[in-house]
Amino acid sequence: MGSVRSLTRTLLGWSLLFSLPVLARNYRFDGRMSEEVLRNYLSRSMTTMYLLTGHGDFDDNLRMLTNCGVKFAGRAVYQWGREEGGAPAIPRKLELAKANAAKLHGADPELILQACIFEIVSRDVNDLAVPAWAFEELDRPIETRNFRYEEMIYSSGRGSNQWGQGSSVPDVSRSETKLWFYFLARSYIDIGCEAIHYGQAELMNGNDPKLDHWADMLSQARGYAAKHARRHFILCDAHVPHGGLVRDGKLLLDFHSFPLRIEEIPDQPKEAQLRVGYSDAIYGRSRGGLTPSGWRCEHLPYLVEFDNYGRSRRPGETGQGRFWIWGWDEITWFSQQPETARNNWLRYAWKWVREHDPDGYLQMPGMRVISGAADGKRWYYVNQPSAATPNGYGQEQTIRAIWSG
Repeated sequence: MGSVRSLTRTLLGWSLLFSLPVLARNYRFDGRMSEEVLRNYLSRSMTTMYLLTGHGDFDDNLRMLTNCGVKFAGRAVYQWGREEGGAPAIPRKLELAKANAAKLHGADPELILQACIFEIVSRDVNDLAVPAWAFEELDRPIETRNFRYEEMIYSSGRGSNQWGQGSSVPDVSRSETKLWFYFLARSYIDIGCEAIHYGQAELMNGNDPKLDHWADMLSQARGYAAKHARRHFILCDAHVPHGGLVRDGKLLLDFHSFPLRIEEIPDQPKEAQLRVGYSDAIYGRSRGGLTPSGWRCEHLPYLVEFDNYGRSRRPGETGQGRFWIWGWDEITWFSQQPETARNNWLRYAWKWVREHDPDGYLQMPGMRVISGAADGKRWYYVNQPSAATPNGYGQEQTIRAIWSG
């Protein structure tokens, strides 16, 4: 009997041993982030557009994030123009986002939520009051007034109405833009976000050739985060077609990001691939230097994502231009593939990026708008199809398996 009990205890011990992870991943940081921790977060990153503001079924999205093992939830909250005229606009979105962020952090305190400050400002900012604390932080006299759209955009007319009538590209060299960006950054930090994506940064620095204004603006956000963020730190990134923002040997961003830049294969209907050197893809081109956290690198780690930017005039057809994949943007092209093909392409893309550039990481598709889909759908959900998410595309288990491997 004793030998049986001994054998049982031995088998139980081995069972517990093999049920534990071989090596626990390190997600600890406070005030700064090591390269190891940054790479761990990037390697478990997923695009989760509007996660914090109620798009889709929140409870099912929380279940999906936990099931997949997501540690970095990208694009979780932002406003693309319509700052006061949207439904809901920024003030109301922030209230909902704060409550949802608390729920997510209750489930996983290590999860990083990313907000976005994009290359767009609309006339609707004229209806938003500037809080006194924004003037105080930027050492300006406190005024009782609203934000001023005309004082944020390029005085030369560059980027004017680029996103539609009354929606333009802001100029980072203008003091009103800095006031606006600080307001957004502090608001997002206050609701629990620990990362901010600054969109197409190079569209906004036409009057900032030495990056002095970008450095100033990012420093303001980081200064507030050092005192008030959950772990006294904010991760900043942007799309960088020229490989990064470097000033006097110092990297302005904590990591880089860019679209995947998927190349269609014309003689293989609806199929596409990744290729080093295709278009302006970032593979092998991420610039290095001294990071904001104090460590040096030859190439800064980066994310590549399934981007969304609309549709061509002929969705589903080849030869529509270098940024179109069979007439679609990246995430829409991906969504139009059969389920097996979607799963296989995720495995292929994850492996391809890691093999062709060890500094690159694929940001998994979670939730993102699609355009011109043949079935008329407007949103890609990675979730398994269910009553909560009937239009789920079902890549959950594939992502879980890729990351587990």
